[in-house]
Parts: sequence; C-alpha cells; structure tokens
Amino acid sequence: MLMKTAAQSLTEQLATRFGERIRNRLLAPGARLPSVRQCAQQQGVSPSTVVAAYDQLLAQGLVEARKNRGFFVREMAAALDTHAPGAMNQVASAKITAGAPSPHAPVNATALIRGMFHGSSDKPQPGMGVLPPQWLESTFMPAAVRKVTGTRALQEFSLQYGEPAGDSGLRRSLSKKLAGLNVPALPAQIVTTVGATHALDVVSRTLLRPGDHVMVEEPGWAVEFARLAALGMRILPVPRRADGPDLAVMAQYCAAHAPKLFVSVSVFHNPTGYCLTPGSAHRVLQLANAHNFHIVEDDTYSHLAPVHATRLCALDGLQRTIYVSGFAKILAPNWRVGFLAAPPDLVEPLLDTKLLATLTTPALLEKALAWCIDQGQLRRHAERIRTRLDLARARSVKLALAHGCTFAAEPAGLFGWVETFVDTDALSQRMLDEGYLLAPGALFHASRQPSTLMRINFATTQEVAFWKVFARLRDAMK
Repeated sequence: MLMKTAAQSLTEQLATRFGERIRNRLLAPGARLPSVRQCAQQQGVSPSTVVAAYDQLLAQGLVEARKNRGFFVREMAAALDTHAPGAMNQVASAKITAGAPSPHAPVNATALIRGMFHGSSDKPQPGMGVLPPQWLESTFMPAAVRKVTGTRALQEFSLQYGEPAGDSGLRRSLSKKLAGLNVPALPAQIVTTVGATHALDVVSRTLLRPGDHVMVEEPGWAVEFARLAALGMRILPVPRRADGPDLAVMAQYCAAHAPKLFVSVSVFHNPTGYCLTPGSAHRVLQLANAHNFHIVEDDTYSHLAPVHATRLCALDGLQRTIYVSGFAKILAPNWRVGFLAAPPDLVEPLLDTKLLATLTTPALLEKALAWCIDQGQLRRHAERIRTRLDLARARSVKLALAHGCTFAAEPAGLFGWVETFVDTDALSQRMLDEGYLLAPGALFHASRQPSTLMRINFATTQEVAFWKVFARLRDAMK
C-alpha cells in the first residue's frame, strides 16, 4: 500500500514502483499493466493518481497506451529514463550488484533467459545460448514418442509415478554413453533431472549451505552465478585460461576460504570455447583431494565436442567429481531431460534432494530419449549438427573479422568470445532497438564490470545484416 510522504507524492511513488519493475525485467515486455480502476483499488489511491503515474511512465518511454486495451510494457527498452530511481538494472533475484555506473540499463541473466522464450524479434539472436529450432528438427523424435506411446505400457507408466532415480532404461543407455567418454558410471550412479540446470541445482542444494564458498570459472555462465547467489553462496571467481582454471588463484582460495565446491565447464567452455588440457585437469584434481572439495563438471556441450576431449570425471573416475549434462542444446529443449552421475556415496543424498523438489521425472520422454540413444539416432543427429556448426562458425568468424572485431579466444564450439572495442552493455541496449539481443561481456562476470567483449552464437550470426547493424551502432559509439 502506498503512503503519502513529504519526499514523494503518491503519483511519484506509483510511477517509481512500476518503473523499477520494468527496468529490472520483473514486468516482461508486452505485459499489460493493471487497469486504472484495478490499480487504484490495489494501491488504495484515486483513479486520477493512477492516470498521472501511467502518464509519467509514458513520458519515460517505459510503457505504451493501446487504444481500448490499456497500458503495456514497451517491447523495446530504448527510452529508459536513466535518471529515474532504479535505472541501474541488476539481477534482482540473484542479488549480484552491478559494477561501475553505466548510462544504460544492462541486459541481465534473467533477461537473456526471457529472450529465449519471448523473442522480441524474428531475427536471428546473437546472444542466445541455443541452436536455431530448424537445426533441431528431425523425423526420429516424433517416431520415438510414438514408439513409447503406442503400446499398452503407456497406460501403465502414465497412471503411476516413475522410478525415483529416473527411467531405468534411460539410465542404462546413459551409462553406456558415458563409457564412450571414459566416464565410469553404473546405472545406479545416475539420477535423471529436469534439464542440466536442475541437475546443478540438485547438487548445490545437497552439498552446500548458505554462506558456503563456491569456486566458479570467470568468465562463466551468468545463470550459474545468479543461481548460486540466490541460494546464498559466496562466489569465488577463478580466471579461466585456455588450458583451464587459474590454479594459483584456486590454491589461494583453498587456503583462505576452504571452498566446498568447484563448478567447471571443461569442454567448450561458455563463453570462451576453451577446452581443458590433461595437465591442468590433473592439477585441479590434486587440489580437490588436498583441500577436500567436490567438483561439478558441467558437460552441457558434450554432444558438440570430440569424444577424446579431456574431462575431469574421466580422470577422476567419479570419486570427487560429479558429472552433469542434458539434451536441450542438441535435441529437444522442451523435453527438459538432464542427468547427473555421482560417486556412489552421494547418490542417495542427491536423490533425496530431487524427490523433495520434483518427486520423479516424466518417464514418457525419458523412455523416448533412451530409444533415440539406443537406435543411434542421437549420435547421427549430433554428427549432422557438428558439421553444420563448423560451417556456420567459419562464416561467422569471417563476418566478425570483416566488421572490425577480433576474437579474445580461438573460435571453437558454439560460442565466440568477441572483442568489440566499445562498452557492450551500452551497445546491447542500442542493438535491442534494432531487434537484436546481445550477450554483453559483463554478464559473464560474477561481479559485473564494464566490458568491451560479447559472446556470440555462431549459429545465429551468419547473416551480414546483423553485422552491418552492429558495425553502424558500434562506430557511432566510438
């Protein structure tokens, strides 16, 4: 309820409240504001106060009025009033504070996720972390679903909860698949989850308590920073180099903070594309044994990587390591099938955490996925995707270089780590006006700082139209 004060009128308070929610992406683009009458009732103010507040939001460019329909959050954040309270955007739920002040509201982790689901444009999105839908289209996925739904077994497993650890057939298939990566995991060591992000969350909630220190690679996955911070963890950023994490920094953290966990992407690291070397992997495992912490290896991009790539879980044999992966990147984002493989003594605690959150996972899609693996369909599909991605990467790299960019890391995998030579937070807001969502470099640091880097998706940056717009706006900033 709003309260009249000497500092702010009721109109100003109401406008500020909505303005902060819009800037912090708590009201999504296109969302409808409450009607004048509803808002007046909710806030205990007069309709004229609401009308005046909405007029302020209109003047600031945060909302638009649609005839006979009401007020809606603008699709583009072009005209954010950067002098209004709350203009500095941050990941509210994650409590990650922004770095040096910027005149532009930065794209945050949750905004990037929302962009995956509520695209503001039909243009290819360079900041997205997924492959284009048309790349994932196949005939074998519908066939797999028909296979598992066309039998009497459908009724049997639909009318009861599934197996707590996940479909036993899928866990057997995953065990064989992991063996091909030299990761020794029996079916009993595997627990299925609702995607790889859920698997990471299960591990965090099982092994950590609020206030625990967690080492993460930097630059790294913005969603992982936000997720850990939201759970109350103390994040220790470890610089990621071409061969692996900075071991000297890790050793200092171990001596000073006794971290409980290290989260790593060994293969096709996001956003740099780096792959771990055997020597670095060996020394990381030595640190883990000496200082008694676990390692979560996020192998989300395994389907795009060579089988012989170095993985901590393969060298360690799932003793101090926990393997996490999923199929959203390569096969079926909406199936939400992920999994973890863990040391035998951790399986039951991890399973308890899963059960408390989701009970079981959908057996139908897990059975369909097992069929895709067993029939070799997933392997052949991944081979086609890798070939297509190699061609896309070559085109994107050529266009980036032709438009005045350089690469801060050798281009590999799905992502490119691109040097733009301008503030990419500011650039991202200007690109939004043109219908393109960027992933600015600041997004990939635990403590947000201005950056001239950006992450691009090679699959969605093959068109010269994007690079022409990019170059025009970047040059105007210079």
